[in-house]
Amino acid sequence: MSALEIQKLPRSEKLKLMESLWADLSREEAELESPAWHADALRETAERRANGEEALLDWEQAKTELRRAK
Repeated sequence: MSALEIQKLPRSEKLKLMESLWADLSREEAELESPAWHADALRETAERRANGEEALLDWEQAKTELRRAK
């Protein structure tokens, strides 16, 4: 399926397609290895959180922040 064909799909079909892709990809989850930088990023975030430099946001707050950053 081409990108153009996907663009023409209704939103409900796009979501079904995305769910199918995710289900397929996640079946092989154990075979996937996170990149080294990911562990570093998680450790740095945990350190900032422990030092009071990183605040927790609920999902609604996080979406607002992400939209504002655009």
